[in-house]
Amino acid sequence: MADASVRPARPADVGEIVRIQLSTWRTAYAGLLPPTALEAVTDDVARSQWEDAIGTPPTARHRVLVAVEGPMLVGFAAVEPDAESAAAGVIGTLLVEPRWGRRGHASRLLAAVVDLARADGWRGMTTWVVDGDAVSAAFYESAGWARDGWVRTLDTGAGTIQEARLHTSLADDATTEGA
Repeated sequence: MADASVRPARPADVGEIVRIQLSTWRTAYAGLLPPTALEAVTDDVARSQWEDAIGTPPTARHRVLVAVEGPMLVGFAAVEPDAESAAAGVIGTLLVEPRWGRRGHASRLLAAVVDLARADGWRGMTTWVVDGDAVSAAFYESAGWARDGWVRTLDTGAGTIQEARLHTSLADDATTEGA
């Protein structure tokens, strides 16, 4: 494998982040989300959101990281403070383009997010996984994350979807090592 690493996203990465997000969502979520919900996230909408997230994040604790292999940007993760707890963070998204899967990129992204969260003094992390997204759920669970019983229903404009919340402790003895 070529050199693989994780680094903070740069404004020049926005185009690749948008491409990865849209192609991955349209592939991975095709059977889980209504087609109109997937079509609503256009290149222009996504580009504007990622330009803001990378160029002018609301706080220093809002971060976007990218996974690279050699010169290729292959995945990304976005993390932010938890609105309900100053001691926790939320992974808003963590995606690796499917053709780059099974090469450790998601695990490197998750480990980098956990390292930053610990440095920020967060004691825990959460993320939301769409019901039916067994791949994402299995990934987090294999890294020591667990469902905490919280479920939310989102209106896509073309119906509703449910998401389950997963969490992990960032205490030194927690099972996040090797994530």
